[in-house]
Amino acid sequence: MKNEIIEKSYALAKEQYAAIGIDTDNVIAAMAKIDISLHCWQTDDVGGFEKAGSVLGGGGIQATGNYPGKAKTIEQMRADLDKVLSLLPGRQRLSLHAIYGEFGGELVDRDKIEVKHFQGWIDWAKERGMGLDFNCTCFSHPLADDGFTLSSKDENVRKFWVEHTKRCREISAEMGKQLGTPCVHNIWIPDGSKDVPVDRNGLRKNLKKSLDEIFSVEYSKEYIKDSVESKLFGIGSESMVVGSHDFYVGYAIKNNTMITLDNGHFHPTEQVGDKISSILNFVDEILLHLTRGVRWDSDHVLTFNDELLLIAQEIIRANALDRVNIGLDFFDASLNRIGAYVIGTRSAQLAFMYAMLEPTKTLVEFEEKGRTFERLAYLELLRTMPFGAVYDYYCHTNNVLTGEAYIKEIIKYEEEVLMSR
Repeated sequence: MKNEIIEKSYALAKEQYAAIGIDTDNVIAAMAKIDISLHCWQTDDVGGFEKAGSVLGGGGIQATGNYPGKAKTIEQMRADLDKVLSLLPGRQRLSLHAIYGEFGGELVDRDKIEVKHFQGWIDWAKERGMGLDFNCTCFSHPLADDGFTLSSKDENVRKFWVEHTKRCREISAEMGKQLGTPCVHNIWIPDGSKDVPVDRNGLRKNLKKSLDEIFSVEYSKEYIKDSVESKLFGIGSESMVVGSHDFYVGYAIKNNTMITLDNGHFHPTEQVGDKISSILNFVDEILLHLTRGVRWDSDHVLTFNDELLLIAQEIIRANALDRVNIGLDFFDASLNRIGAYVIGTRSAQLAFMYAMLEPTKTLVEFEEKGRTFERLAYLELLRTMPFGAVYDYYCHTNNVLTGEAYIKEIIKYEEEVLMSR
C-alpha cells in the first residue's frame, strides 16, 4: 500500500475515532507497551536440536502438515526469525524450549543442560535488543514415554524431571540477568492418563512435591518470572491430566506464581477472556499462550477472532497490561511458517489495538446507568470503525510493510530461501 494512501486513510480514521473520544495517536504510542513473545517451535514443528533429525513425539504434542522449508539448523532458524522480525512492528521477545540449545553434536541429556548451551541465543537476543523466555521440555523423551514426568511414581523418573526443570530455571535466570529483562519460565507437563485412573490424588501429590522442590531454589524476580500451565486433556491423556486448571490455580495462588492461560487448553465453550479478571485478583501476573483451537487444542495459526479480542479487551479494560505477559503458542506445519508467525503476531497486535480504541469509560457509564441499548449499539459501531487504517499507520511509522506488500515479501523469501532447503 502506498504511503500517501496509508496517511490519508489514517487521517480520516483519526477524525472518526476522535468523534467518540479516542485519540489514535495516543493508542499508537501505547502499542509500545505490547511485547509479544514469539515461540521458536513454529520454525521447525517442535523438533529441536538435541540430535540430528530430531522429531517431535509423545506427550500429547503433534504438528500436522509437511510444508516445505522448515528450519533444519539453528542458523536457518535464526535467519527465519530475523525475517519474521523484519515484518513486524513494535517489540517482540523470543520463547525457547530446552530442546533448542546449541549442543555441538554432543548428546546432552536434559538433566545435564547448562547456560553454555544457550549462550549463543543470549548473544543473539542481545544483538537485537530483545528479551528471551524459556520452557522446560518434558516431552519427546524416553523418560516421558509412559505419560508421567514430574508426577511419576517412579522416583528416579520424577527426580530426573525435577533436575531438568531446576536447570531450566537456572538458565532462565541467567538469560534475564544478561539481557536486563526478566525471563518468563513456563512449566507445562504432559502427565495424564489415557483411561480412567484410580489414584489421581497420589499423582497430584507427587506433582506438588516436585514443584515445591523446583521452586525451593529462589532467584530474583528481576531475572526470572515463574509460571505453571494447565491443560484439559491431550493425546494419550484423554481421561485425566494431572496438572489441571484447578490444580494450578490453587498452586499459583498459594505460592503467588504466575499461571499460564492457553486459550486452547479449555473446553471449547469456555472463554479464557472471562478468567483473566478473576485470576488477576489473586496473583500478581499471568502468562498468555495465544493460539486458535479449531477443534479444541489444535493450535492453528492465531487470527483476529472474537475469542482473541475478548482476551485483549479484558486486559485493557482492567488496565492490567503491565501484569500480563503475552506469548504465542501454535505450530502449523501446513503452510509457510514465516507467514504463520507474521499473521499470528499481527493478529495479536491488532486485537490489543482494537481494545485500546474502545471508549471504555463511555461504555462503563452506559452499563452502570442501565443503558444497555447504547452499550450494545456502541459495541456494534466499533466493529465497522476503521481500525485497520490505524494499524496500517502503526506499521508505517515502524517502517514495516503493510497489506499485500508483506505477503509478497514472504513469498519472495520462500522462493529464494525456503525452497532451497
